[in-house]
Amino acid sequence: MIEINNLTKYFGDLCAVDHVYLHVKNEVFGLLGPNGAGKSTIVRILATLQRPTEGTARICGHDVVKDPKKVRSVISYVPQEMALDIKLTGRENVLLYAKLYGIPDRARKVDEVLDLMELSERSGDLVKTYSGGMRRRLELAQALVHEPEVLFLDEPTLGLDVAARKKIWRHISSLREDGISIFMTTHYMEEADEYCDTVAIIDHGKIVALDTPERLKSSLKQDVITINATGTFGGLDLDSVTFSRGDNGELRFLADHGESVLPEISQALLRQGMTIQSMMVRKPTLDDVFMDRVTTSEEDSAFDGYKFRTMLRRR
Repeated sequence: MIEINNLTKYFGDLCAVDHVYLHVKNEVFGLLGPNGAGKSTIVRILATLQRPTEGTARICGHDVVKDPKKVRSVISYVPQEMALDIKLTGRENVLLYAKLYGIPDRARKVDEVLDLMELSERSGDLVKTYSGGMRRRLELAQALVHEPEVLFLDEPTLGLDVAARKKIWRHISSLREDGISIFMTTHYMEEADEYCDTVAIIDHGKIVALDTPERLKSSLKQDVITINATGTFGGLDLDSVTFSRGDNGELRFLADHGESVLPEISQALLRQGMTIQSMMVRKPTLDDVFMDRVTTSEEDSAFDGYKFRTMLRRR
């Protein structure tokens, strides 16, 4: 469905996408990465909203640069930013898209997608009265009105509460069962783990991991030890233990036999004057794989974003 070969995108001297190769079949494909890693740039290129500097991308056999109109006829794109007119009703928003796509029998098709997204009862209400989850489902209704073969979703559940996120994913899963290929970005590792058939992790514009969630998790063969503690961590001198990363007071370690080395780790931390609040040994999650493969820090991401915005202003 999607073939990406040597895809590269520069903004001035900044390489946002660095020679990416991806082949996506009829599946739910998740592109994961920190802020500024290149996720949204890839999606915008595939949606024909930006041109690559190098390389090619084809969707359903159509080149995104040479045949952009054909590409747009077989895809839909739901961006992070809201793409709705809050002064119109839900039905009017979808009807507008149906007119733009030249859909015959528009009234029937609009009713169909509104019903699919469970919005029929509220379709006559102004969008400004909709909750965040309802607005996201309305955007999905807009995206489905011309029956696309590939659906691009950029952070589809960002900012939604747990109940709304589950409802959105129930609808996305049903679309997958209907034969629509889903290409999505997300920061929610648990969603990617549960719903994606294949996952790619991108860092500094490069693909650093690509496989099914299960195989990616099994690639970390060691146990994960998480410790919540206060104080200054001075490192460990244990050959069998690797320090993974610390976040918000939590220390993560990788070890072949987590339970057996836990006493040694705790004693070492106590000798450093740290106060241990909790300790746990568990199997790796997709979040652990992400932290193991990604080197970009929040500071790096913010700096890259600053450079990117500065370059745009100069251009």
